Amino acid sequence: MHPTDEQTAAADAFRAGDHLALQAGAGTGKTSTLVLLASTTRRRGRYIAFNKAIAQHAATRFPPTVACKTAHSLAFAAVGHRYARRLNGPRQAGWKTGMALGITKAVRIGEREVTHKALSHAVLRTVTRYCHSADRTLTPCHVPQLRGLEDPRLHTQLTQTVLPFARKAWADLQHPEDGVVRFDHDHYLKIWALSDPKIDADFLLLDEAQDTNPVLEQVLTAQRAHAQLVMVGDSAQAIYGWRGARDIMAGFDGHTLPLSRSFRFGPALASEANRWLTIADAPIRLTGSDTIPTELAPVERPDAVLCRTNIGAITEVMAHLAAGYQVALAGGGRSLYTLATAARDLKSGRPTTHPELILFSSWGELQDYADHDPAGGDLKPFIDLIDQHGPDALLHAVERLAPDVHADVIISTAHRAKGCEWQTVRISGDFTPPKNTKEQDANGGPVPGPINDAEARLAYVAVTRARGRLDRGGLSWIDDHPAGNQEQRPPTL
Repeated sequence: MHPTDEQTAAADAFRAGDHLALQAGAGTGKTSTLVLLASTTRRRGRYIAFNKAIAQHAATRFPPTVACKTAHSLAFAAVGHRYARRLNGPRQAGWKTGMALGITKAVRIGEREVTHKALSHAVLRTVTRYCHSADRTLTPCHVPQLRGLEDPRLHTQLTQTVLPFARKAWADLQHPEDGVVRFDHDHYLKIWALSDPKIDADFLLLDEAQDTNPVLEQVLTAQRAHAQLVMVGDSAQAIYGWRGARDIMAGFDGHTLPLSRSFRFGPALASEANRWLTIADAPIRLTGSDTIPTELAPVERPDAVLCRTNIGAITEVMAHLAAGYQVALAGGGRSLYTLATAARDLKSGRPTTHPELILFSSWGELQDYADHDPAGGDLKPFIDLIDQHGPDALLHAVERLAPDVHADVIISTAHRAKGCEWQTVRISGDFTPPKNTKEQDANGGPVPGPINDAEARLAYVAVTRARGRLDRGGLSWIDDHPAGNQEQRPPTL
């Protein structure tokens, strides 16, 4: 390995003992940099990865002085093994768990009857949200919003009903031998965090730090007194805030350094990525590798199509299947199957247990909600898709999905594509521009609305997945948006 100047600077800061935050842009060799850092010392370290596969692969690259683990494996070794008897117990419907906790009847909140099944789902989701948080006790903030009960007064009533059962469920999970709530990995991670653990290491390397659950952030920051912390990630790829993740790179108390030279793509794509980085006010800008001739051009048969939404992905799957392609859907077809099954139940006049649609008793009620309630607008494309093709067509599409290795094309949301790369990529048409404002420009035309930071970060993730050719497709509207033609602001590092 021939380190870049930025990698050398990171190694020097690491040897000096500084707590570090490495802002590593797309394709900039973050793992190689961490291996370089670990190779400069004989101190004992731990590399903490997002999942087991990444940790296992990292173990083949790091020196033996560094143990490569997931946060869950650390928690299991410390406390999780005590709950092995309960872990991965038989699955059962959420409403059965609710009944075991005492949820036996529906409650009326506003104009909606919240069934015991809906309450049971809300209780279990409340416990999950608590486990992902840094909070020491269950509070009303952990109770999830339910579609149809978005009004604050209605949500307060829901909270008052749900919270006592959630506390009962958490108490049940404290018993190592048996209980009525299915025990899973996030439960022992939370129990471990509440024990204020001390991780035995001289330094800690946290990968994907921009998407860290607060519960893990709490554990890691508590190690500062005895271990050197190295956070590595890309703040511009912090795209999971909607599910509780936090970018702990932002405001990190330590020495912040960039890794901006991308080894994935060339200058043309780096320039396109920098447009989105500027819009998102990201702390870095990228430099492409001159030896990689990445193009921005139409792609007739891409290796991957990246979509903004699950509905967009479903639409692409059906279009490519109709064209005769072997199609894979990133993450598999389970989410599509459960949505289509829920739609079939509602259209047949049966209630559904799908957590997004559980409060609706019929397809017509769901259509009315999507048409007239501002909170339901995001369901409209799904409803239109079902109305056009029918749920059975979607279920048939799931049956025809191919494994990735046998597919002609992989369809993915941008969220699922994070961490992946392909030779050729096309951006789907569901990356729509912001709505126009009521203002007019000098020529009397409408002024486009501002681009949301979260949307800019997601677009950045999408455009940086290609190595050889990127078809900007649904994101090409940026050429006509004022934000896409502004002078690129320098990074804030």
